[in-house]
Amino acid sequence: MLDLCCVSVHYQGIRALTDVCLTLNRGQLIGLVGPNGAGKSSLIKAILNLVDRSGTVTLDERPVTCQSKRIAYVPQRSQVDWYYPISAKNAVLTAQTVHMGWWRGFSPQAKAIVRAAMERLEVWDLRDRQIGELSGGQQQRVFLARALAQQADVFLLDEPLGGVDRQSEQIVRTLLAELRDANKIVVVCTHEWGDELSAYDRLVLIDGHVIADGTPETVLTPEHLTRAYGRGLRLVGCTHPTYPTPPTQALSQTLTPNSTHSPNFTTSANTVPVLGHDTDTARER
Repeated sequence: MLDLCCVSVHYQGIRALTDVCLTLNRGQLIGLVGPNGAGKSSLIKAILNLVDRSGTVTLDERPVTCQSKRIAYVPQRSQVDWYYPISAKNAVLTAQTVHMGWWRGFSPQAKAIVRAAMERLEVWDLRDRQIGELSGGQQQRVFLARALAQQADVFLLDEPLGGVDRQSEQIVRTLLAELRDANKIVVVCTHEWGDELSAYDRLVLIDGHVIADGTPETVLTPEHLTRAYGRGLRLVGCTHPTYPTPPTQALSQTLTPNSTHSPNFTTSANTVPVLGHDTDTARER
């Protein structure tokens, strides 16, 4: 269980989030929705302690700051340096450093986990290509494979469907459903609309603070939408779920925590740098 208590974020004195209190449970697909600049990305970064914040964030009643290996993060594509000289495979391999450290080689078991994650996202054939040479959908799938290879309990995804092709979209949607069914905590910052939102088990509508929290039917009401987006907005759809509900066996290898490692070679793979700017524009309220 991921608990946020009175979490607030300010950028240079400008308020981005105020007193956010949420309890995020396992086995749910949770969507963060709201207008541009509402603080959705800021909330994810506050959970990760990537921004100055007040309030507390705990995972299973312990501070998240001492449990970073249990939380996987997929940033927006615009925050990644795609010119960084690293192959797709080595980018995914960096996920295993949270378990093994930088100065040890990757064991055969770690390499098998990485391969399984890349095959699951259908990017194994792209393993030797530099990440900047990939299409937008392929890049997103590589970073999702990296998150999967981390074998985390919490997955924080910032617009994982932004700018991807139809094939990648379906692969990502299926993966999100599998993670939910594997009893993970899955939080997605999204700009999806209409029928796609009904696929989430829970929506949190944000505009600097939590406006509504619950099922899509209880959150996407005219009153709540007017408070978040202003008048004149009408929601069409939200009646048919689009995420499949697959069996979880496909993830059994990559989602099982890895307790033993026997490294037998070294690697010079480096972490993929994530730029520090925030995509949510803080706004005075």
